[in-house]
Amino acid sequence: MELPALLLLVFSMCFSTTGALFFDIPRIYGDDATGYGPVFEEQPQDLIYPEESAEAKISMNCRARANPPATYKWRLNNWEIKLLEQPDEHYSLVGGNLVITNPVKGRHGGRYVCVAQNVYGTVFSKEAIVKFGYLEMFATEEREAVQVKEGQGAVLLCAPPPHYPDDLTFRWMLNEFPVFVPEDKRRFVSQRTGNLYISKVESTDMGNYSCFVSSPSIAKSVFSAFIPLVPLSESPVRKYSADIKVKFPDTYALLAHNITLECFALGNPIPEIRWRKVDAELPTNHEVGMGGALFHIYNVQTEDEGSYECEALNSKGKDWHRAWLYVEAAPEWAHHINNTEKDIGSELTLSCQANAKPWVYIRWLKDGYSYGKGDLRFSSLTFEDSGMYQCIAENRYGIIYANAELRVIVCAPTFENNPVRKKLLGAKKGRVVIECKPRAAPKAKITWSKGTELLSNSPRMRIWDDGSLEIFNATLTDEGRYTCFAENDKGKANSSGVLTITEATKITVAPSDTEVTVGETTQMPCAASHDPSLDITFIWSVDSHIIDFDREEENYERVMAYDSSGELRIRNTQLKHAGRYTCTAQTIVDNVTAYADLIVKGPPGPPGGLRVEEYKDKTVRLLWSRGASHHSPISRYTVQARDSLSLDQEAWNNVSTSPPIVEGTAEMVNVVNLTPWTEYEFRVIATNAFGTGEPSVPSPKIRTWEAVPVVAPTDIGGGGGASKELTITWTPIPMRYYYGRNFGYYVAFKPHDYTDWWKVTVADPEARRYVHRDFSIPSATEFQVKVKAYNSQGEGPYSLTAIIYSSLDVPTEAPADVGARGLTSTEVLVWWLPVFQQPVEGYQVRYWRKYDDNEAAASRIFLERSMENVTRLEEYLEYWDYNVDWRIYNEAWVGTRLENMLPDSHYMVEVRAYNDAGVGPPGDIFEVYTKKAPPRRPPKIVSWWYGFLKTTIYISWDHVEANEYNESMVEGYKVLYRRVGYYTGVLTLTGRHYIWVPVPTEGNYVVEIRARCEGGDGPISRVRIQAGGVLGAQSLGVLTLLLVGLCSLSL
Repeated sequence: MELPALLLLVFSMCFSTTGALFFDIPRIYGDDATGYGPVFEEQPQDLIYPEESAEAKISMNCRARANPPATYKWRLNNWEIKLLEQPDEHYSLVGGNLVITNPVKGRHGGRYVCVAQNVYGTVFSKEAIVKFGYLEMFATEEREAVQVKEGQGAVLLCAPPPHYPDDLTFRWMLNEFPVFVPEDKRRFVSQRTGNLYISKVESTDMGNYSCFVSSPSIAKSVFSAFIPLVPLSESPVRKYSADIKVKFPDTYALLAHNITLECFALGNPIPEIRWRKVDAELPTNHEVGMGGALFHIYNVQTEDEGSYECEALNSKGKDWHRAWLYVEAAPEWAHHINNTEKDIGSELTLSCQANAKPWVYIRWLKDGYSYGKGDLRFSSLTFEDSGMYQCIAENRYGIIYANAELRVIVCAPTFENNPVRKKLLGAKKGRVVIECKPRAAPKAKITWSKGTELLSNSPRMRIWDDGSLEIFNATLTDEGRYTCFAENDKGKANSSGVLTITEATKITVAPSDTEVTVGETTQMPCAASHDPSLDITFIWSVDSHIIDFDREEENYERVMAYDSSGELRIRNTQLKHAGRYTCTAQTIVDNVTAYADLIVKGPPGPPGGLRVEEYKDKTVRLLWSRGASHHSPISRYTVQARDSLSLDQEAWNNVSTSPPIVEGTAEMVNVVNLTPWTEYEFRVIATNAFGTGEPSVPSPKIRTWEAVPVVAPTDIGGGGGASKELTITWTPIPMRYYYGRNFGYYVAFKPHDYTDWWKVTVADPEARRYVHRDFSIPSATEFQVKVKAYNSQGEGPYSLTAIIYSSLDVPTEAPADVGARGLTSTEVLVWWLPVFQQPVEGYQVRYWRKYDDNEAAASRIFLERSMENVTRLEEYLEYWDYNVDWRIYNEAWVGTRLENMLPDSHYMVEVRAYNDAGVGPPGDIFEVYTKKAPPRRPPKIVSWWYGFLKTTIYISWDHVEANEYNESMVEGYKVLYRRVGYYTGVLTLTGRHYIWVPVPTEGNYVVEIRARCEGGDGPISRVRIQAGGVLGAQSLGVLTLLLVGLCSLSL
């Protein structure tokens, strides 16, 4: 993978006019030359060309900035493409860009390099790799069907066709395009293999599946032949232990890139996926997605390297997988070359360093030719050393280039760009440095004069190698004009400046050492004398940090109490403000400093070096080093811990210690009463007279030793279940009390008259029940049961013994003399003689339409034994119906009403007895018909008027005619006279089409009239009556009645 090259680096070369003529060098190397070598502004990039591309053209860009302009060449696999000498129909050059028309896979793929050159030198671009991308079609052969039992896991193989590159994405179609299988905790598509994984197959998974493969690089997608998936029903559905099928391999990740690890397991129940980093915390920049199947690390860092583990677990077992993540890095410059101009004959070392993993190989090019490796050393530069240099660093993850121009110069001394300062200032009794830095090649010889006096080294003056003149302990006699003379074999030059001596700056009021308590305000004075012609500035710093009064105004303030003073005020002093404060009085000529220490008293600092030693099952020993006391003795320490089993794993809690009170002089303590086999981390907090300080850095995590369980399961119970079964239940022990690995339960049980206990092992720590099946167990047998926990260290105590009973036998007797009769269009009364076989907990009634419903989907109700209150059948049936003398047998029959049936329908009714063991055999199936529905039309109110004395109201209505085909004949009418807001009133049954009702003396009343039929009551017509008169009439249709009925049912 190519990484972007760093900015090109350029070395410049210039030569003086005189030198150029003398050595017969081209004019561009003069000191007034404006040219420079090529600097890339755009370089070719790696490219994947789709074999099926309609464009039929590849364009590779290259552009360099240069003066004079650069010319371009291209190389393929280290061979020059001769565009001028050997014209090619495929290649053409547009500016610096290379265009390949109608590219051919076997001829035009490879490594391309752009070469830019002018008279100053030649540079090579970074390599750009051209490859041809393709994605072939899937094979057309049919794929075999996959048959899997419900509850088992399934894997559908994708087997993608030949392709390049490998950046494929996978999805699976279900039956047709574009219906894709959604991914969730149960279904997962691996983006490494393309396979579809289903942790547990359900009946709804039946269908035809096709692997849909896309290549984003070439914008092409293909899909496989369909694979039929056939779930096989199994009852009951079995459970399967977690089994990891998608396992991430040892993986190499690039620094600052993103990485995704895959882990998915089959199993029933659906396994839960958990991730951890072995012996370390998970990276803060991680994210778990797709229900745990994907583990993303964003912006991978070096510290993310390590062993990662995914664990899949369900109630049947667990599985785990572990692999290593290696973090490596492409080359990145730590130090690189820059444009350089050097004097002829001088020494020079060119070097560059790059950070990478694995380490880089560094080589050099000069003007496009190999020029060695490692550092380049020049003992005496010549004009031939001028040119364009390229440092190349590479490893298997990429190549980076650093480009620069080296220019070897020769010219006479000149002060044109850097003369001696015209006005020079120096402080009395101070040190004065006058710089002299002319441009010259070779290096010039420097001499100084004061006025007409030639200067030389003396106890008070010194000329440095770089040409600077230094004057020690300056006095007024040192004032005057100073001239610097520069000379080499190409010429001479000089530059002058005038030195003036000023009064020295002195501290007159210095800050003094101060003590302050946290939260208080204090001041540190500072004042100075200085030359009146100069301005003075006061600068404050603390422990080498210069105080920024604008940004730190919350705590620091500069107080100008009088001229030439700069007092410092510190508000709300905190521990972090302690340190050495330095006041610097500064003019443009000199500066002077004074300092003082600020001592801040407050709560102690955090203890350091916290470590854990000698940890056991319930105790550990903590050791630490004392933190800063902040000028008040530490009185005591508090020890806190957090563990992996707490509901809030971020919460710190105080723990018990021995001794209970940890004195301030202690640096060790034993922590007691911990939970065995629990992951802990600890911290220590110090306290003194000023309060409690910051906690220490948490200790490394440790896990206490394992121990034998001490907690017994609770709520032991059970009983019932299927025939010939003994069901034992309990409340599982919380994970906090597992105390070790391989946690499970021993279940002991025996019949009440036995002496020996039967024992079984339940290995699932989250199990809540055990079912013992034994065909020799009599029904309803009394058992004594008890449960205890165990782990790898031993067994815990047994729970209290509980008494339970084995399951009942399934009823073998069928209800007799089943009968039924339609009551209305939606209700049927069904009855039967009870089953006398014991025990029976109730009856199941199933009913369905004979010709319209599937018996398997029949409606059913359960009539519990507690509901077997004797049904008064004579309310609904004739005395001699079905030749049964109800007057004699009525008290012995059991019955119930079936509701919400469809009108005018032929139903089948079946009755069975049941108990916990199951449902018994059915009685004779009885056929019954529901009545026709009542008429859909309400009675139409014709008229109403008052009686003679106005104490009654006469209301009449039209007779309701029923549809003979699907409606019941009208047998009469129901009239309900009730007060508004009440649901009960006076109900009258009549065969007439009118009625007299009293006029209310107070309040509002309503008269509700409906047709009465054998299929039920029809829709309502209403007349509202107010005390003293009629308000109005209203009829309700069938739809309104249905809505009212539904509301009533919901109430």
